[in-house]
Amino acid sequence: MRWVLHVDLDQFIAAVEVLRRPELRGKPVVVGGDGDPTKRGVVATASYEAREHGVHSGLPLRTALKRLPSAVFLPVDFAAYEEASEVVMNVLRSSGSVVEVLGWDEAFVGVTASDPEEFARSLQSRVLAETRLYCSVGIGENKLQAKIATGFGKPAGVFRLTSSNWFLVLGELPTSALWGIGAKTAKKLAGLGVMTVSDLAAASPSSLAASFGPTTGPWLVLLGRGIGDRDVTDEPYVARGHGREETFQTDIASWSVVESEIVRIAGRLGADLAAEPRPVARVVVKVRYRPFITETHGVALESRSLEEAALAALGRFTGRRPVRLLGVRAEFG
Repeated sequence: MRWVLHVDLDQFIAAVEVLRRPELRGKPVVVGGDGDPTKRGVVATASYEAREHGVHSGLPLRTALKRLPSAVFLPVDFAAYEEASEVVMNVLRSSGSVVEVLGWDEAFVGVTASDPEEFARSLQSRVLAETRLYCSVGIGENKLQAKIATGFGKPAGVFRLTSSNWFLVLGELPTSALWGIGAKTAKKLAGLGVMTVSDLAAASPSSLAASFGPTTGPWLVLLGRGIGDRDVTDEPYVARGHGREETFQTDIASWSVVESEIVRIAGRLGADLAAEPRPVARVVVKVRYRPFITETHGVALESRSLEEAALAALGRFTGRRPVRLLGVRAEFG
């Protein structure tokens, strides 16, 4: 039978750092920014020991320091993570299966096996032997099921989620437990009386289409029923866009300075895109105000330069509050 496996490396970035610094094993490790938690920045990852104290990815570094002052804070080392990730993905490919890479620390694996759990444990053993990194594996009939199953297998375990046990495992959980449904969508569904996965599965596609649109509404119902894509492909991931952003250690109070910074960041992005043959269709600007309120606006590139389009997008912001982060993203056509 054909199965989809989702392989997810456990606390990947922190684990790579511990391999390089064995003395940190068992200690709360937080990776983010340049390693200085007194500066602005966010947590890239945290070890399980740090997570027990409420430190997690995306948390401001300063908040992480307040919650866990005894943690070991380390800078992000992209090159080290990319190198470790490539070794892991090659181990998965050596199984003879189709591997669809999702990022540094996760991939879908297409498998034909009578015992997918045995195959999953074999992959775990190979990855551990080659890299000394642990991974969890979710098994499903499609990508949706496999991706969600991994969460039930962590850490370093294997879990199977299929149509036969879908509602037994997920039925009474909130809709936010589903891959693809974030906090905003879950809140909107709750406003319609759709609270759980079972509620979503029983919802009328046409009713949700009226609130979420003709494509998204019915798709949400399919998610609730555990129906998803089964095809695993080894075609390289093609990014939909590329961006640059910067967090400022001191808030920018002057909007004229914000404008000059946007031009500068757009210029750096343009240099990144110099070797990219794909045309840019849209430019999106992100502004994060103090303390942590984020807004985005975008415009079509048309015949403008990247800098001109970024300024046009910035012009759509009505707030003039102090700014702590700016970003510019180019979306490809």
